[in-house]
Amino acid sequence: MSRMGQGSQPLVKWTGGKRFLTTILTELLPEKRGRYFEPFCGGAAFFFALQPEKATLSDTNEELINAYKVVRDDPTELYAAAKKLRNGKETYYEVRKSSPSTDIERAVRFLYLCQLSFNGIYRVNLKGEFNVPYGYKTSVIPFREDHILRCSKILANAELLVSDFAEVTSQAVADDVVYFDPPYTVMHSNNGFVKYNAKLFSWEDQKRLAVEAQRLADLGAKVIVSNARHKSISDLYPKFDEVVVERHSVIAASGAKRGQIEESLFVSRKK
Repeated sequence: MSRMGQGSQPLVKWTGGKRFLTTILTELLPEKRGRYFEPFCGGAAFFFALQPEKATLSDTNEELINAYKVVRDDPTELYAAAKKLRNGKETYYEVRKSSPSTDIERAVRFLYLCQLSFNGIYRVNLKGEFNVPYGYKTSVIPFREDHILRCSKILANAELLVSDFAEVTSQAVADDVVYFDPPYTVMHSNNGFVKYNAKLFSWEDQKRLAVEAQRLADLGAKVIVSNARHKSISDLYPKFDEVVVERHSVIAASGAKRGQIEESLFVSRKK
């Protein structure tokens, strides 16, 4: 199923990204694997590390999926349009206030802002306007042709969808791998995600996800769910094994407020 070797750096850094988990996640997979599904793909760190031969990635963020599609289908045109942009505060705010109309121009804007925004955060206001300030990472090169081409190659056989998770995973069959990494919406020790994810993904959505995860497990798919470590979440997955992991928070504006956060991986048991 996969071309797993050294893996590859994801196309974008993403809030709550799981690059730190890719080794652990890989160890949890069976040898026999079918198609790879990743709803809530975000930065898709596991996908880029695993490099599956067949995959379906989805998200509800249209700009993100458009960027993946352009990188997959038109990497040379993307780089040609992007290479003139430099890393600088003035350019950043000019790009931020722009409203491009073509798919390639939208992808350039999206990727540029994700690279250079504060903490690599992608956030929009109630009007749908990107509003994250410049991050002052002056050493960062916004676009590297080799990286774009490498990501394009990995994305070549991936289906990319803007969709609710359940619509996507309805296609999964036995031996497929499904990795869910939903927005975290429950409070626990230091969960910085709670402040802005509840509207994005409600508690009812969490319950709906747990039902779908169990359906897929009963079907014979290998299912892994990342979530906050909290009893209310654990109670949603009584038939899954729970693996507790730690990560360093990068959400807080002040470094002094960042710390170690425990998360849980819920892993379907072998049938």
